[in-house]
Amino acid sequence: MVKTAVLVSGGGTNLQAVMDAHLFGEIPNCELTAVISSDPEAYALVRAKSANIPAYVVDRALFPNSATYGTALLQKLEDLDIELVVLAGYILPLGNTLIRAYEHRIINTFPALLPAFADCDSATLDPYEQALRAGVKLSGATAYFVTTEPSGPIILQQAVEVWEGDTAKTLQRRITEEAEWKLLPRAIALFCQGSLHIDGGVVHIAGGDK
Repeated sequence: MVKTAVLVSGGGTNLQAVMDAHLFGEIPNCELTAVISSDPEAYALVRAKSANIPAYVVDRALFPNSATYGTALLQKLEDLDIELVVLAGYILPLGNTLIRAYEHRIINTFPALLPAFADCDSATLDPYEQALRAGVKLSGATAYFVTTEPSGPIILQQAVEVWEGDTAKTLQRRITEEAEWKLLPRAIALFCQGSLHIDGGVVHIAGGDK
């Protein structure tokens, strides 16, 4: 079983998608060892406790800078013998030290078809708004390995049609529900089954799963 920690910062809807898939046997060989939140008030912690998953807080507010916070988070992961890290609505930088320690063992999703909009600054223009301004007809989501670069090796992608009259809010909802909630559990399952191999920055999937 692959000991897996899910990092969260907010409501935990992506976490719920992972827990539901795990409950229904869709993520074999995965042990949901811990949910770790950067915010002690995050509702994701309530979701974790309701599912009897150990929940922890590494409170960003208690650390003077990102470097010391990243070190504390890495220590918590190592204390729990975590093998796979999953970001589910986790909004803080991980720091290069943690990313390198868990190279090709951190999975995240991005609400666009990477590498499109990989450099999007969500503080000023989120990927949904950027997609609408660019006039793309297809957007979607990407499950990928986190690296020190904006866009890491792509594991899976799911396209979502952009409709005439879409707003950032309506597009966000469809991408979340139709793509992210499906891709994240599938990517975790492929990792835990040992089906992912990276060669030259490209992820290859044993058996050709898409």
